[in-house]
Amino acid sequence: MILFRYLWGEFAKVFGMCFAGLMTIYLVIDFFEKLRRFMKFDAQLFDVLHYFVLRTPHITFQIAPLAVLMATLLSLGVLSRNREITAMRACGVSLMRIATPFLVFGALVSALLLALSWVIIPSATASAENVRNVNIEKKPVLAVKAERAWMQIRGQSLMNVDMVAPGGHVLRGIRVYQLSTDFRLTGITEATQAAYGTDGWRLQEGIERRFLPDGSVVSRNFHEEPLALSQVPQDFERWLSVESELLTLHDLRAYIQRLQRDGYGFARLLTDYHARIAFPLVSLIMVCVGVALSLRRMGTRGAGIAVGVGQALLVGFFYWVTHSVSIALGRSGVLMPILAGWMANLVFFSLGLYLLLKVRY
Repeated sequence: MILFRYLWGEFAKVFGMCFAGLMTIYLVIDFFEKLRRFMKFDAQLFDVLHYFVLRTPHITFQIAPLAVLMATLLSLGVLSRNREITAMRACGVSLMRIATPFLVFGALVSALLLALSWVIIPSATASAENVRNVNIEKKPVLAVKAERAWMQIRGQSLMNVDMVAPGGHVLRGIRVYQLSTDFRLTGITEATQAAYGTDGWRLQEGIERRFLPDGSVVSRNFHEEPLALSQVPQDFERWLSVESELLTLHDLRAYIQRLQRDGYGFARLLTDYHARIAFPLVSLIMVCVGVALSLRRMGTRGAGIAVGVGQALLVGFFYWVTHSVSIALGRSGVLMPILAGWMANLVFFSLGLYLLLKVRY
């Protein structure tokens, strides 16, 4: 237990430094990349800082596995350089026992990332996008509420969109609510879809209901009507691309089930769902690979820290390539969504397990 606490403490210190360094680099680069864009809108400093604070959980989700990987290589490199691994091996401590604190730490980081992905990241990302669109860029409100998008149009009108087709040129399940100045409902327009063309947005196959002051309702059907909407397809395409990130895993699963019942395509969202569950485990996988590479090179002799770090970074790079390609294939329907989401984890877990079994105990 004393050895476990010592190795755990050394690893935690190195991880903290690696994580802080990567977070600082990421935030500085992201800040200066977005600063020029934000300055065009005369953004307030408080709003800019608020935006980056809300982005922190998502950034943590992205850089934590790399921080774990770097900390594994650096910690074992320092232990080997100081001949501590040699001393532990001379006392009969197995290499797997040396690796145990690192594996446990990686498992805890994976559990934390899964918790972030489950609820915290969607909420924080949605709030960050709202701050960027509304407070910084002064755009009309376009918010995601559970499964649907709400937006304000033409002053006192609200529009509800059931689904955005890929590309953003077609909106399905349209409801437009007309309100008076005292927020009294004066009319509802429902349409099967709204399509974007050369003359702007047009509602198709719908019905319009007007609520008169005497309590009566006047209805009329229409084949096509213009829709005064300032957003362009790119706005909805951008909303669609981040939609799964703005939903909790529970809400995303419910949305997928509803799309399945309605007959819409859901391969992209189902792939994202499995990927959000699988990706947090990459921290544990990178510990396995990093420990195996380090101990195989160092063993009881030490040396080769730079080579070991280079090998682990190369493994990390190939993980991202494998993960990105498999997700793209899953979203396009070439691979089953569950296989696409877990493909990179399965490949690199197998690699890490194989390397660990090849280590001389």
